[in-house]
Amino acid sequence: MVEANTLVYDASDKVLGRLASHVASQLLTARKSGSQRRVIIVNAEKAIVTGPKTAVFAKYDKKYKLNHPRKGPFFPRMPDQILKRTVRGMLPYQKNSSGRNSVRDLRVMIGTPINLSGENLPEGHSWGKTESFERDLPQKFVRLGDISAHLGVDSSRWGGDQ
Repeated sequence: MVEANTLVYDASDKVLGRLASHVASQLLTARKSGSQRRVIIVNAEKAIVTGPKTAVFAKYDKKYKLNHPRKGPFFPRMPDQILKRTVRGMLPYQKNSSGRNSVRDLRVMIGTPINLSGENLPEGHSWGKTESFERDLPQKFVRLGDISAHLGVDSSRWGGDQ
């Protein structure tokens, strides 16, 4: 039996697309090699989307209002679900089972749970390497929590500004 290992990533001040593509490649290579690697992303509401605020809000408004509000398909409004959907979009989710199973190995959380806070992680957990996609904060960006608040989510659910 292969030892299960869980990578933990902190999404604070990470660009959404760079983090999502890195996590998607981690999940897919682990699934195809047969290892049981899982990925947990914490602080999803602090991930950033680059660009002017008005353009980013318009883009996510368009995605959210694209389809029928009662019949779907639905675009998520919560920051953890937006990040998970972004990772899912970078996997072969509808083409083969490795993509679908990779999404099952992903957990995205708002905030940081007590057991994952600090430097000491539980047994079998380790911090994921972020050097390959680590960048300075751009001049124009919007946090995922602000996008969710713009889409109508009550930001007090994750401790955001009102």
